[in-house]
Amino acid sequence: MQELFKEMIKNEVKPLFARYGYTKKALNFQRVEGDLIYGFNFQKSQANTANHVRFYINCMIHSKELAELQSMISGGKTMEAQAHWSCRIEEIVPSAPDRYSLTPDTDLVTFSKVLLSHLEEAMEHMKNITSTRDIVEYYMKRTALHLSEETFHFLLQNGDTTTAQKYLQQLHAEYGAENRWAIFEKKYAAIFAAYDR
Repeated sequence: MQELFKEMIKNEVKPLFARYGYTKKALNFQRVEGDLIYGFNFQKSQANTANHVRFYINCMIHSKELAELQSMISGGKTMEAQAHWSCRIEEIVPSAPDRYSLTPDTDLVTFSKVLLSHLEEAMEHMKNITSTRDIVEYYMKRTALHLSEETFHFLLQNGDTTTAQKYLQQLHAEYGAENRWAIFEKKYAAIFAAYDR
């Protein structure tokens, strides 16, 4: 089954990604579009056997602009490989399983056809994220702490104080009662102070 998996990646998956401008490195596929790097990773399960191959598909977008902000925050440490937006394929393709499974009983023609349609649907979904601002807004809508420091830097650098203040209020409403909020509040206050806001 391991060989069949390799053949499927080589003969089915790789040509599909190539049509959309993605390049392959091991089980990773990437496409650069301006400031963003779109990526897909095929993650094999550690429980795989000779007759059963399971794998997950991770979808990712890296922003060079957010990486620069992270470098600034961390005192120069670069974050070149980090995904700033990420999810498993089933989060953006409702018909996709949480993991794919290949066994000797699998109908490979049908399996490949379904897998490729899921990948195309995921690529189509990710096309909606075309800028760093889109990534920032994605997590702001979810009131996420993920990338919150970078988000404040991004908004304040771009003079969007109103949105930054609204996001701070959102975060406070969601996490203000938690003990850890004092740590975040201190960090956020320092960021706002750096921009004299």
